[in-house]
Amino acid sequence: GRALLVLLLSATVSLLGGLIFGYELGIISGALLQLQIDFHLTCFKQEVLVSALLIGALLASLVGGILIDRHGRRRAILVSNLVLLVGSLILTLARSFIGLVIGRMTVGFAISVSSMACCIYVSEMVAAHQRGLLVSLYEAGITVGILLSYALNYIFAYVDEGWRYMFGLAIAPTAMQFLSILFLPVNPVKLSSWDSDCQKGLIQLQNTEDGAAVKREPYKEKHYSFLDLFKTRDNMRRRTLVGLGLVLFQQFTGQPNVLSYASKIFHSVGFQSNSSAILASVGLGAIKVVATLVAMAFADKAGRRVLLMAGCMVMAISVITIGLTSRVAPLAMARDCKAAADPNASHSFPQPSLTPVSSQPPVSPIPPALGAGKSQADPEFAATRSLTKAFASTQSREVIPQSSLIQKRGLVGQAKEETVGSTGPRFHDAPWAEHMVLNWIMLLSMMAFVSAFSIGFGPMTWLVLSEIYPAGIRGRAFAFCNSFNWAANLLISLSFLDLIDAIGFSWMFLLYGLMGVMAVIFIYLFVPETKGQSLEEIDQQFSRKR
Repeated sequence: GRALLVLLLSATVSLLGGLIFGYELGIISGALLQLQIDFHLTCFKQEVLVSALLIGALLASLVGGILIDRHGRRRAILVSNLVLLVGSLILTLARSFIGLVIGRMTVGFAISVSSMACCIYVSEMVAAHQRGLLVSLYEAGITVGILLSYALNYIFAYVDEGWRYMFGLAIAPTAMQFLSILFLPVNPVKLSSWDSDCQKGLIQLQNTEDGAAVKREPYKEKHYSFLDLFKTRDNMRRRTLVGLGLVLFQQFTGQPNVLSYASKIFHSVGFQSNSSAILASVGLGAIKVVATLVAMAFADKAGRRVLLMAGCMVMAISVITIGLTSRVAPLAMARDCKAAADPNASHSFPQPSLTPVSSQPPVSPIPPALGAGKSQADPEFAATRSLTKAFASTQSREVIPQSSLIQKRGLVGQAKEETVGSTGPRFHDAPWAEHMVLNWIMLLSMMAFVSAFSIGFGPMTWLVLSEIYPAGIRGRAFAFCNSFNWAANLLISLSFLDLIDAIGFSWMFLLYGLMGVMAVIFIYLFVPETKGQSLEEIDQQFSRKR
């Protein structure tokens, strides 16, 4: 009974951790539509507000590892819950722009610490044959959290100061996670006594042979310094190479930017106006949820290596297909940011506000001629537009706020105001309307790409990271790789417009395809299979193998 309770509570902690992460990523898209009017936000201020979450997350990835290793995973999650409650209250009660920024930074710090601690804690709490399922549950939680945030964006679009409710509702799952973890024991690897309740619970979760072997020979925890990550001791340098390789390839295969074109591709096959916006986000979001569930089911059967390599191959084929197809049927592009500083300027065509979850869509999801019928003053239209915020971030760790640099390069400079009476090319006159078959191929490739990421790189990267390092340095090592993940995200978003201008849309996608092929080779050569092995066995395997 106790073993089952530990299992269920571990699953709850993992799922709620992901849910909170995804919710905080997605909720800003709808909140920003109201905030830019209530606080008269310029494009730059919208950028700052969106970027605040990243700054907090980067800070957390630099210091969070020390907190996780020194004070334990359980305590780190409890602290992150408290910090998140404070951040949510600051946002809910905010009366100034500075208050909003401080609140978002606080929330960013909390969800980053929580994301690292949750994955490590759950991986250490459960048996080897259940670890893949329960750590992947975190990823599923993120996807569901973003879908939930979109739904609440729509519900509160008509409510006066609805953004306060949007931010405040994060308190509920945070409190639930806090209460769940209070009933879970301290981290097993931190205990020396095998007679404690926690260890009894742990051994019951594992099979009897595992339990007997571990009882005969207790795992001796070694102590490491941060610099040991780059030394040959216990083959730590190779582990660091595996961790950094996975997080960097996860970003450089172009996942965040590929999905920036999602709504445009949906539109090109005939889904017009608001349906294009909803399908591009909710439709792809639903695909992500299903694909992540598939990954959960097969993580402990097929194995991490198989899912990573299969996912990478499909991703590479998909982006190469999109790249080649777009040479024949080019997608029109429009890049701009529309500040709603003047609430009376409702006659101008609204462009999407800055994307909190992923990079700003470099294409306008709805051409002016199709969208001009509704004004910025219409909350329903605004809420539906918020759904187009790219779904790219369902991995954690995939937040790409826009920097002022991007705005200066093109978004502000190319902003164009369209009036209600403006005339633009009708859908059937557009150059890509002639290539309907090719457009459908692009759409199917996009869906395949989303599914492949959610089966491979999405959940498996963080599962492998939570397994390959020794317990004594696991928190700091995870945080070190995580900081590179956030930094790579920022680099991808900063270089996106430059790449488009320098080499063009199709060549950029072909470049992402090449990176996908390189990722397959990297995984084949360097990433070991860890399914069904205890964390101690994985550590010993790495220590022996050169």
